[in-house]
Amino acid sequence: MRIMPEPKEPAFVMEQYGQLKDMDRKFDIEYWQRLGPAAIFEAAWQLVVDAHSRRPGGADELRLRRTVEHFQSIRG
Repeated sequence: MRIMPEPKEPAFVMEQYGQLKDMDRKFDIEYWQRLGPAAIFEAAWQLVVDAHSRRPGGADELRLRRTVEHFQSIRG
């Protein structure tokens, strides 16, 4: 099982106060865009690992499927 390193402390802090009914997704979008694509990918991958670790077989089963036996070229 691959263990992910501890998440790094963000280089900035963003806070939003208010009632949930009055909030929209603008704050979340701005936060993730500020973190950048590498942080977004890392967070998404961590969610995948966490989801698979709850299934039978755990995170060890988290691999590409290798069900293709062979490829055959079709020449015309």
